[in-house]
Amino acid sequence: MKPADLIGLATAAGQEAREVATRRRMVNIRLTDEERHSCTDELAEQFAIGRLDEDELHRRVDLLNDAVTHGDLIPVFAGLPTPSLYKPAPRTPGKWRWAAFIGAVWMALPFALAGLLFLVFGREVAAAIFGLPALAWVFFAYRWASRPKRDEQRKQSGA
Repeated sequence: MKPADLIGLATAAGQEAREVATRRRMVNIRLTDEERHSCTDELAEQFAIGRLDEDELHRRVDLLNDAVTHGDLIPVFAGLPTPSLYKPAPRTPGKWRWAAFIGAVWMALPFALAGLLFLVFGREVAAAIFGLPALAWVFFAYRWASRPKRDEQRKQSGA
């Protein structure tokens, strides 16, 4: 088994753990009409792809209509994939990339200033050795930090 496979398994296990935790937190919360409708759609989808036959669908829909809390939905979806009701929203990229970018700028600042001093005192080669890598570091750190935003813009313009 490759390390990438292990990472994929760990990611799937983490996702499943979040779904189970969400389900556990909601066990005693009463169902809304919208949630009940969403669960009915999920059962209909499972019927459409062949996981349920017609009798099993009717039995589970009756259980769904009798359900009062989220805990009552456990037998309704037994043996089926987790309904989207319990799947957490996809994670959005956080601000940590920009914090890392600020750190990269602070790390490059002394080298850029040293390059500027060398340039002022006529040492162009030393200025290039110190200043250009620092500027390249900041440029690539900015590209890395802004990548999620660019990807989102590409999705919106392509959709």
